Amino acid sequence: MSYWADVVLGVIEGITEFLPISSTGHLLLAENWLGARSDTYNIAIQAGAILAVTLIYWRRIVGLFTGLGDAENRDYMIKLGVAFGITAVLGLVVKKLGFELPETVMPVAIALVLGGVWMIVAERLAERKADCAVITMKVAIAVGVAQIIAGVFPGTSRSASTIFIAMLLGTTNRAAATEFAFLVGIPTMYAATAYELLKQLGGESAHEDWTALGIAFAVSTVTAFVAVKWLLGYIRTHRFTIFAWYRIVFGGALLALVAAGVVH
Repeated sequence: MSYWADVVLGVIEGITEFLPISSTGHLLLAENWLGARSDTYNIAIQAGAILAVTLIYWRRIVGLFTGLGDAENRDYMIKLGVAFGITAVLGLVVKKLGFELPETVMPVAIALVLGGVWMIVAERLAERKADCAVITMKVAIAVGVAQIIAGVFPGTSRSASTIFIAMLLGTTNRAAATEFAFLVGIPTMYAATAYELLKQLGGESAHEDWTALGIAFAVSTVTAFVAVKWLLGYIRTHRFTIFAWYRIVFGGALLALVAAGVVH
């Protein structure tokens, strides 16, 4: 068996997971041509991207835990906890209700286009306000809710929804909004990954091609590390506009492919 497809899927996941362009849409399109993968496989390569971001932020994470004696650090940790707690509770409610759109190309494409428009509007509105790097409790609560919205509507992009809700509600500094969104995403995505993997144990995972999965996981980790490092440098001097227009063009292309019957 050739493992080049696993390299490609790992690269796609690594690049798109934390960039505000939706990993779901890209993976769905790729799997239309490379073949569908198991839930265990998709969860594992997502874990690779999370690991990469954890490695990038490890000093910040350690600093927060070891600096709890500092009031500013405690306040930041409380807000991270609030955002994560809201996501965890609402996530369980959503799972129980079974409220989730099917991960087919059409709704994902629509979410990509609408999300791109939303990003352009949100950034322009945020630019009218003074630069602010403070994370308020209102922002923390909204970020927690935004993570659930992104989970319910595939194609929305967790990073896009959380970064831009933070910017709209007062954290207008792109770097500060991105850091908070990513730090909240680390425990959220680890918890979601662990939850899904536990459901897979003894099921389809028993027939998994672990070599293919391992290759995709490793490639996803390395690619995500490079992609996020680049993003953090890029947004210090640039807007998110390029990602918004990319979403609109990519989503439009997907809609055209669906209309032509090329993808489903």
